[in-house]
Amino acid sequence: MRFIDILRQHLDVFNQDYDRQITVSMRQAIHAMLSCRSNTLRVSQWACHHCTHTAEFPLSCGHRSCPQCQHNTTTDWLAKQQAKLLPADYYMVTFTLPYELRTMTKRQPEQVYKAMFTVAASVLKDFAKNAKQLGGDIGFTGVLHTHSRRRDYHPHIHFIIPAGSFNKGKKQWQKSKSKYLFNAFNLTKVWRARLLENLAQQQDIKLPGSLPKKWVVDCLYVGKGFPALKYLSRYLYLGVLPDKNIISDIDGQVSFDYVDSQTQTNKVRTLPAVEFLWLVLQHVLPKGLRRVRDYGLLSGNCSKLRQQIQLMLAVAGAVFPRLPEIKRTLSTRCCPCCQQAMHFMGIHRRQLGNGRPTNFMITA
Repeated sequence: MRFIDILRQHLDVFNQDYDRQITVSMRQAIHAMLSCRSNTLRVSQWACHHCTHTAEFPLSCGHRSCPQCQHNTTTDWLAKQQAKLLPADYYMVTFTLPYELRTMTKRQPEQVYKAMFTVAASVLKDFAKNAKQLGGDIGFTGVLHTHSRRRDYHPHIHFIIPAGSFNKGKKQWQKSKSKYLFNAFNLTKVWRARLLENLAQQQDIKLPGSLPKKWVVDCLYVGKGFPALKYLSRYLYLGVLPDKNIISDIDGQVSFDYVDSQTQTNKVRTLPAVEFLWLVLQHVLPKGLRRVRDYGLLSGNCSKLRQQIQLMLAVAGAVFPRLPEIKRTLSTRCCPCCQQAMHFMGIHRRQLGNGRPTNFMITA
């Protein structure tokens, strides 16, 4: 069962019921997904070297909300982050937007999401400077998630942080030896105050009259960094709900499975098809918004310094964990005539009405 098939079947009713709530970014995502691997201007050309059979296939849309695309994008991101890992304990700090501010966020998602990143990063940097076990420059990576496991609207940012810092004056790496990083209660107070202040200063944003008093920030020890990175990559570029999780679409009712966060057991949720489409499409991000951001020692500007730190630690005898090899999935096609593997020849535009093909754009 594919999300795109459900979208195509129930699109007209969905447009009627949610016309006022569908954003420009959502409409762009819908158009991309419905065109994915069908009726595209560019096609990939394949040839069989055994029987000389040739074929053309439409390209995938490449939209980050499409469940059919972006697998290799996820793999590439995970490989790049893996190369940044340091021989230190890692923590995951999660900043959650309270329920009372989520309606406002749906109206102004770009401004609020940017404010969440800016404020959360400033909080972590300041706490690191004041922490006795750190006291230097740290690095961390933040990933924006907008949904819970049930796919309800639940904006939050996960930050993965190595428990160590670099003192530029002493040119020394200081590794935290405790199983404690920051006090979650103190993080919560500062997060609440700074985010409300930031949002109040923006002219386009109107805060609700009743502001929540209870906010949530979690700071959890996660051991080594790779498992946490793999968790963050799960929903990064593969859409909100992978097709494999959709169980059925029967009589206008769509069922999908998920893992309950409390019991860690598999559960099934069933919704009318139109509500199901909104449940998924409400998580389409504004165009151009970066949902993954690196800070400090993990940013691109610090690549040379980070490599020096890794080398320095290796010379000092630090043990870097052995990590699994991350392999990219190569596209393959099977020849319908002889069942042998076909070879990718390149990408070009479809033939024009006069039968003349345009020039090749990409060649193998």
